Amino acid sequence: MIRHLIPTTATFIGAAGNKLVADVFGDVGSPVLLLHGGGQTRHAWHKTSEAIARKGYVAYALDQRGHGDSEWLATGAYEFSDYAADVKVVAAELARRSGVKPIAIGASLGGIASLLAEGDLERDNGVSAFSALVLVDITPRVDQTGVAKVLGFMRAHAKEGFSSIAEAAQAVADYLPQRPQPKNNEGLKKNLRLSPDGRWRWHWDPRFLNGPRAAAADRRGLEAALIEAARRIQIPALLVRGGSSELVKEAHAKEFLALVPHADYVDVSGARHMVAGDRNDHFSAAVLSFIGRLSVEE
Repeated sequence: MIRHLIPTTATFIGAAGNKLVADVFGDVGSPVLLLHGGGQTRHAWHKTSEAIARKGYVAYALDQRGHGDSEWLATGAYEFSDYAADVKVVAAELARRSGVKPIAIGASLGGIASLLAEGDLERDNGVSAFSALVLVDITPRVDQTGVAKVLGFMRAHAKEGFSSIAEAAQAVADYLPQRPQPKNNEGLKKNLRLSPDGRWRWHWDPRFLNGPRAAAADRRGLEAALIEAARRIQIPALLVRGGSSELVKEAHAKEFLALVPHADYVDVSGARHMVAGDRNDHFSAAVLSFIGRLSVEE
């Protein structure tokens, strides 16, 4: 039996001077920066980070601003451009430390942030933030009915929380009936925090959705910015779509591939929007195959 890797913890400083916390898997190798989706934490990447580290890379699974153990912004600055700014700062720091630009793997929110960061080449004098980019079930245009469903689940218990971890687990099971139930709730516990009133609430700042600078406040403007960013992508890229995704349909994937014709594409059968959680074995295999090809091409 292969022993599980025990990650270390690293702290970064974001674009607003905000503290960002990451789990680090591996000791020596090129950096890989993993960016979770909205409402998730760095723990969503645990299995994939282990697999990446075993292939000789150093995986940095980052809690993005307002999520997990990273700082909640007093200003409520949670626009997608704020997340992109953090990603650029962390990527630059990883490049400084290792001498190699990181590969970015971003799911949903993390994919939007990394695509905006990489696509801002004109402002950055044509200098890429990453050596390669993996987008996980996110494209410039997505199905708005699917978006509403995801946001509805996130908002449903954001204020009142849950009386117990078991109650939270049942809410997740009702939302994701296709996913096998875990043997225990320890994994879910990492996505919750115990409030002073004794209620368990999600481990993210509610102002992420409802604050003065909430994410996705301007959906039409975001689409336009992401389309322009995609057109500028020059580094190797991979789009991983959940075969049963509520957000990214085949038409959206085809549109992205027309914008980034050199990009690779993998459809993970049996997975919905949270691809890494639904079919981690297939997802990790696709990512490792892509990363492996980069090494050969170098």
